[in-house]
Amino acid sequence: MGVVTTPSYDRRASASLFSRLRTAKGQADPAPIYAELRSRGEITPAPWGGFLVTGFAACDQVLRSRDWLEPDRRWRERQGSGTRWNAPSSREMSNTLAALNPPDHTRVRRAAGTFDRAAVELISRTVTRTTDQLLDSLSEQLRDGEADFAALVGERLPVATIGEWLGLPAADWPRLRRLTHDQVFTQELLPSASQLAASDAATAELRAYFTDLVGHRRLHPGDDPVSAWIRTWDSMEPDRDKADEEVYHLVLFFLLAALETTSTLLTTMTLLLVESPDRWNQVADRPDLVPGFVEETLRYDPPTHVISRVAAQDCALGGVRIRQDEMVHLMVGAAHRDPARHSDPERFDPLRKPGHLAFSGGIHYCLGAPLARLEAQILLRQLVRRLPRLTLVRRPSMAPRVAFRRLLNLDVALA
Repeated sequence: MGVVTTPSYDRRASASLFSRLRTAKGQADPAPIYAELRSRGEITPAPWGGFLVTGFAACDQVLRSRDWLEPDRRWRERQGSGTRWNAPSSREMSNTLAALNPPDHTRVRRAAGTFDRAAVELISRTVTRTTDQLLDSLSEQLRDGEADFAALVGERLPVATIGEWLGLPAADWPRLRRLTHDQVFTQELLPSASQLAASDAATAELRAYFTDLVGHRRLHPGDDPVSAWIRTWDSMEPDRDKADEEVYHLVLFFLLAALETTSTLLTTMTLLLVESPDRWNQVADRPDLVPGFVEETLRYDPPTHVISRVAAQDCALGGVRIRQDEMVHLMVGAAHRDPARHSDPERFDPLRKPGHLAFSGGIHYCLGAPLARLEAQILLRQLVRRLPRLTLVRRPSMAPRVAFRRLLNLDVALA
């Protein structure tokens, strides 16, 4: 195991770094702040307790090891009623697949199924058709000047994809997008009281919406994932109310997982494309670079910059002693720029050998990774094929977040 230490640490300086990270300037370019954080050590105490992990190897180790757990319902209850971990929205999230540990996780993931070849082929047709329609709208608006890519494409493609797959009415998609933006605050690194309140309200509204949906599908089953999950849970759980509750949590999980992070991936990828004429020309000339461009986007600026885990027992990580139930925050955005993992990590290079943690790892590897990659690759191919080169009109504004990146706009024009 080697020497185990408790690192000395200037918590005030660390708090200052995080204050800067939460500013508009810090969110626009967090890389210099991450470099400062990495310079303090691969694993350092967080100002509010627990530890920050900035090294790629250590983050990868935690994600793949069964010795590290999700902060599940039981862990959250132990933190006390007055903490953010027991806000209504946080308690609701603790029942979804993303916050479960074995054996609960094993059972629910088996019930969720996967995106098999037939499902991916069906979804691919939806993504291709929807991308064409959205780029038609974008092209039309560009004829009159500039257009907001985030609003017209980045926000709309993921909700149309998951909405059609789940059989949700198109009229409800804008509402579901808005609720997801608010709900995700409960999963942030340091949510404010007002952000938690917004998340609590959004979560309650999502619960009402999807509970009604599950009830309706039980009475009127069809050839859709929700109806299939009802049949699956009925075979596993004799109590129909409990079965419906499990189905509700699955639908909520898939919606949240498919919308927020995928929208950020699509818009960030397009920002990286349009801010550099060389990148646009490179992909336009070599369509075979599309998968590499998507993977490098996921490394360079992933949708999720922080993933949190708790220690299953007293242990050592990178020579640092960590006690059972203590939380580590895997600073994925910083780890992706770790020079021990990638040479010249500040350079965007679609030819780089893939290596990122954007989809987590281990048993919690993202179920929707194939879907996110599918949407990004189809969109990128269509963009460079259908449009002359786009140019960036102004730098986008960023939502006030640390863990979950979100571009509020991406204003573009024809070059």
